[in-house]
Amino acid sequence: MNEALMIVNVKNTHKFLKELETKAIANKPLTWDEAVWVLNLGPESMFDLLAVADKVRRHHKGMEISLCSIINAKSGRCPEDCSFCSQSVHATGDSPVYDLVSAEKIVDGAKEAVSAGAHKFGIVTSGYGYTEGSAKAELDNIITAIGEMKSKTPIHRCASLGVIDEATALKLKTAGLIEYHHNLETARSFFPSICTTHDYEEDVNCVRAAKSAGLLVCCGGILGLGESCEQRVELAFTLKELDVDSVPLNFLNPREGTKLENAKPLEAFEILKIIAAYRLILPTKDIKVAGGREVNLRDLQSLIFAAGANSAMVGGYLTTSGRKSSDDIAMIKDLGLTVKECD
Repeated sequence: MNEALMIVNVKNTHKFLKELETKAIANKPLTWDEAVWVLNLGPESMFDLLAVADKVRRHHKGMEISLCSIINAKSGRCPEDCSFCSQSVHATGDSPVYDLVSAEKIVDGAKEAVSAGAHKFGIVTSGYGYTEGSAKAELDNIITAIGEMKSKTPIHRCASLGVIDEATALKLKTAGLIEYHHNLETARSFFPSICTTHDYEEDVNCVRAAKSAGLLVCCGGILGLGESCEQRVELAFTLKELDVDSVPLNFLNPREGTKLENAKPLEAFEILKIIAAYRLILPTKDIKVAGGREVNLRDLQSLIFAAGANSAMVGGYLTTSGRKSSDDIAMIKDLGLTVKECD
């Protein structure tokens, strides 16, 4: 980090944060050095930072919070060796294993999500992904489910099916898919420490393929894998370059049997700083707080919105449970915010 920013950090933090607020409101995102500076702020500056991030969120996103729910439609037996994932065949934990569920069960899940107050619903499958000609029967079932979701529910339709190519993305869009989710997980420079069974560029190409097909793209990562502050900024700037639409931020909740089972979880204030930094780097994008929220933030969960988030995942995650959607909705309303409804 350059010397000028180090001086600001000591002498005039409040004034500099207001300058960053002005930039972000004008959709002039943080520079690299400014983002690293934000992530190095001490706890004495946290509420100044939250006030800035909250103002930027309200300017670009208003008072509406979008809630997202998912179904773990196919679980386990993933050949990838991602060090955080209990669904990998390389993990030794007791993660659920089952084949793709029926289209009827997926649609029922979408209906339950609507009843629970969710605005978005995602079909999530384990495995490397689907490309032209691969696992055709499975993909056909997913396409059927998307079509039925479109005709039977008002929910915003999403899917997270691993790496796909543009031809597959076009099929999904034609069926009625609105948004494709595919995380980069971490920074390019840190990725080889997390996964060795495929290349980072394969994930980047998947994001580009989904965008080329005309789908919205939900793309973020997992923080707390052992990456540096600079690598957190590196991931954010990659997402900025790819111009993704929604950025899900997950925070490691170590799973037994994975390589990271003994990793030290991030502290709550560190998580809030990350959310705020991403809001300032990506001021107009949806910032969604997802996995690890409950266990890592505990009583500070409501501060994710002050930190800049305008979206949250509710209900269960892939292999871990969340809390009741009604509790999250009550929390949002208690903050004077509103829950986004299905179109």
